Amino acid sequence: MTQEVSELLKKALTLPPEARAALAGSLLESLEDTLDAEAEEEWNHEIARRIAELDSGKVKPIPWAEARRQISDCITVQGHSSAIHDANG
Repeated sequence: MTQEVSELLKKALTLPPEARAALAGSLLESLEDTLDAEAEEEWNHEIARRIAELDSGKVKPIPWAEARRQISDCITVQGHSSAIHDANG
């Protein structure tokens, strides 16, 4: 990440949540011209599958704080296993 991008990110993170969401949406929309139609179709199928799983009760949603904790734990474990692997060569 360039210094300029890093500074923009720092400024953006000081915005209120609604403004950050609007900015994020605008940035994502600016990339839509570069989307792969086949990938987009696959994502639509995946989204539909996940919604069906939620609607049927096959899977249960968890709060964002819990999901974030689980993700953080996975990253931490992967980081340690990579460091151990690197040390053991």
